[in-house]
Amino acid sequence: MLKFDVEKFARLARIKFTDKESEKISKDLGDILSHFKELETLDTEKVKPMSGGTSLSNVFREDELEKTRQSGGEGQFPEKKEGYLKAPKIFE
Repeated sequence: MLKFDVEKFARLARIKFTDKESEKISKDLGDILSHFKELETLDTEKVKPMSGGTSLSNVFREDELEKTRQSGGEGQFPEKKEGYLKAPKIFE
């Protein structure tokens, strides 16, 4: 990978690297990309395409109403307006 590419990506990500860090990252990214190039040489002609990766599916359940420790706070608000709890004014 070119040093220019690393500097461009760093600028886009708003990250600053020293010259030494930039060289190391450039080498590391080059090594990673070379692994992908190696994978491109594999013969995948007889491999069936995958559409997911797993045969698992979501399991849904009905929602159930449960009482929580937070329920019952309505008593702290003595007034209600149109179904909403009315709190005292904070700002004038």
